[in-house]
Amino acid sequence: MLQISRTVPVFFLCLLYLLPLSFTARAQDWFRTGTGLGVDKPRIAVADFAPRADNAKPHAALFTQTVRDDLSFSGVIELVSPSFYPAQVPSAPQELQKLTWTDPPLNSNFVAFGNLTESPTEVAIPAWMYDVRSPSNEPVVGKIYRGAPTDAQVRKFAHQFADEIISKLSGGFPGVGSTQIAFISSRTGTKELWVMDYDGANQHPLTSLRSISLTPRWSPDASRIAFTCFAPANSVVSGQICMYSFDSGKVVSFARYRGTNSSPTWSPDGMQVMFSSSMQGNPSLYLSDASGNRPKRLTFSNSGADTSPAWNPKSVQTVAFVSDRGGVPQLYMMNADGTNTQKIDLPDMGYVIDPAWSPNGQLLAFSWRRPSGNYDIYVLDIGSRHILEITRDAGRNERPSWAPDGRHIVFESTRTGTRQIWTMLADGSQPHQLTTQGHNESPNWSAK
Repeated sequence: MLQISRTVPVFFLCLLYLLPLSFTARAQDWFRTGTGLGVDKPRIAVADFAPRADNAKPHAALFTQTVRDDLSFSGVIELVSPSFYPAQVPSAPQELQKLTWTDPPLNSNFVAFGNLTESPTEVAIPAWMYDVRSPSNEPVVGKIYRGAPTDAQVRKFAHQFADEIISKLSGGFPGVGSTQIAFISSRTGTKELWVMDYDGANQHPLTSLRSISLTPRWSPDASRIAFTCFAPANSVVSGQICMYSFDSGKVVSFARYRGTNSSPTWSPDGMQVMFSSSMQGNPSLYLSDASGNRPKRLTFSNSGADTSPAWNPKSVQTVAFVSDRGGVPQLYMMNADGTNTQKIDLPDMGYVIDPAWSPNGQLLAFSWRRPSGNYDIYVLDIGSRHILEITRDAGRNERPSWAPDGRHIVFESTRTGTRQIWTMLADGSQPHQLTTQGHNESPNWSAK
């Protein structure tokens, strides 16, 4: 187990970006240490934000609960139960009495609080977080949020405040409160591209192609989503790469090619797209610019199909993909130019699908159906070849995608009887269902 000096405040070491992987004989130990999920958590109390008038009560309650939910979800913070709070809680810095928050049973390290004022045209939310064990009277976080008095805007401000707190307590790395998840839903009758907030709120469709959409992938700057679509063109229906642009609010042009074209992935700089295509016969991997022009063939296996490329976000020359060139779908790696292809040997046989890199480029999540089991999600450390199963025999579990904090994974699962979108901590704990209506699949977490 990686050793951390007691003189170092461990709450500044919460993210996997900050810790080199160090392994023991127990897989759970190396994984929790590597993802920052195995360190001590700072205790934070979030006081009810005080409405300055009756009309502000609903939004004050919404802001408070959203911040609490975000911090609880983070996996690196222990939220103090409001049942332990003192009768008088602060709404401004001059009202904060630090000792009331450090004594048992609260034992808080930090306290977040504030107030909310609302008019017909604006909501104003001053928000602070203080280190109640520090002699300093300066806030760790101090912000004033101003904007439209709508539920959506208040939730957005709450996400921003929670992300600011997580950033301060993790050495500058952000939380995921402001991120989104793209997914495919059939609840309108056909498989369309949808998007939702990280916590499942604000679910809405982006497309109405009235066809089949699959495998959405966010661009690194979160301005576009590449996905597989079967929209007709000139009376011909075939699998193609489609591109949704948030700047224009619609599907924009991407070059069409003969055969089946599917499973896009972005280069880390957002300038190129890699995808699987049968334009020249056997399904192979191709590389194009961000508009689909000048495709270059990268793989040349004549004995199987190559698909599901996943571009390493840190080691930009490394791509993982799936190929059945050996008889059944297995994991492979290659350089981004198609050279140096190698099979990733696993300790058992079976079908492997859906590779996805962690943000630090060291861990690879994938879905694997072993000979004696179900489709479950595993995480592999590429350097050491340590492997950990993080779901087990609870329906089919597929399509993992990492949150940008490296501590969470979104995936699809049939564990409740229908195909739905779930999140969990990256060690498989704290599963949480995000969708309930219709069939939902192929989630992909935005990088910002």
